[in-house]
Amino acid sequence: MDSSNKRGYAWAISAGANAALAAIAAKFFSSQFVKYGLVIVFNVMMWGCYVNSLKALSSLQATVTNFATNFLSSGLAGFFLFDEIISTKWFVGALLIVLGVFILSKSSVETKTHSD
Repeated sequence: MDSSNKRGYAWAISAGANAALAAIAAKFFSSQFVKYGLVIVFNVMMWGCYVNSLKALSSLQATVTNFATNFLSSGLAGFFLFDEIISTKWFVGALLIVLGVFILSKSSVETKTHSD
C-alpha cells in the first residue's frame, strides 16, 4: 500500500470517527445550543475528511471505510458512554464489516492518478 492510499484510509477513518462524534454529541449534551453546534462542526469536519479520502481512494473504498469506522465507533460509544447492550450478533456483524473493508482494501481497485 503506497503512502497515498494510507493517507486516503486515514482520511476515511477520520471521517467515520467525526460522524460518530456528531451522533455522540447529539445524544450526550443537554444544551440545544451546544448539541447543534457540535453536530454541525463534526459533520463539516466529516465531509472535509471524506472529500480528502476520495482524492486517494476509490469511492467504494472511502465510503465503506467511513461507514465501518462510524458503525464501530458509534456502537462502542453506546456501550461505554451510554450503557447500551451490545449483543453477540452485533460483534459478529462488526467483524464481518471489518473483514469486508479489509477485502475491499486489498482488491484490485484502480489506483487514482494524481494531477497535482
